Amino acid sequence: MFDYHIHSDFSADCDTPMEETIEKAISLGLEEICFTDHIDYDYPDKDWVFEFDLNEYGKKIKKVQTKYRDKIIIKKGIEFGLQPHLLDRYKQLMRKENFDFVICSMHAVEGKDLHSGEFFAGKTVEEAYEVYYKELLSCIKEYKDFSILGHLDLVKRYTKEKSRDNFHDITREIFKEIIPAGKGIELNTSGYRYGLESGMPSLDILQLYKECGGEIITIGSDSHRSETLAYQFGRSLEQIQAAGFEYIASFTEGEPEFHKIDRIMNKVKSS
Repeated sequence: MFDYHIHSDFSADCDTPMEETIEKAISLGLEEICFTDHIDYDYPDKDWVFEFDLNEYGKKIKKVQTKYRDKIIIKKGIEFGLQPHLLDRYKQLMRKENFDFVICSMHAVEGKDLHSGEFFAGKTVEEAYEVYYKELLSCIKEYKDFSILGHLDLVKRYTKEKSRDNFHDITREIFKEIIPAGKGIELNTSGYRYGLESGMPSLDILQLYKECGGEIITIGSDSHRSETLAYQFGRSLEQIQAAGFEYIASFTEGEPEFHKIDRIMNKVKSS
């Protein structure tokens, strides 16, 4: 199995040391993990500073790669929080840094964080979804220094009611941007932890991605605690297969590598 969305104590919202997570991954029989700690420049909630020393991060990754090299593969990733005014800053960072894997996510829209609920004030659920997806589309038209889009429909996690519109028209435009550029999406299994009916994105969006010609899909727990590593992976791999995919991807130096889901499922069932 491959868990490609994991946080450590380099992320402001996590206090779990890498070693604790790695030991848990080994005990679960994971073949490969990727740390994807948060860089969210100019995060709206000033109580949280999602920045850290990337030099120290790189040193730490190398240290654990060496320490555990005979037990598990560990990749160096990052998760960027997109906002329209930050794209040039992320471009500059990517000219200086090297990662195996880069997740681009939207945690703030219109300069307001999704978590506090401020973004949703005065909007219907449909209005909020539309603004979210349109801002994401605007960002990825200008910025493509990434591997996959993280938890594509994250906005639904913070709304108390379901939208009557699935916004597939805008999502299709997003896919028209990223698929020809060789970019993918993830299935983020944390949706189950937050009481949603599926991971993020939902099955209909996975199917739309496939219909648009998308092939690159990763799976990640978005774990901030070792106990939630590989959370609901068996169920989520079945969802990926139901959307028509036969492979999931891992990454090395920004290039995808593909792995048969059937093989992984057999390992899950026998473990």
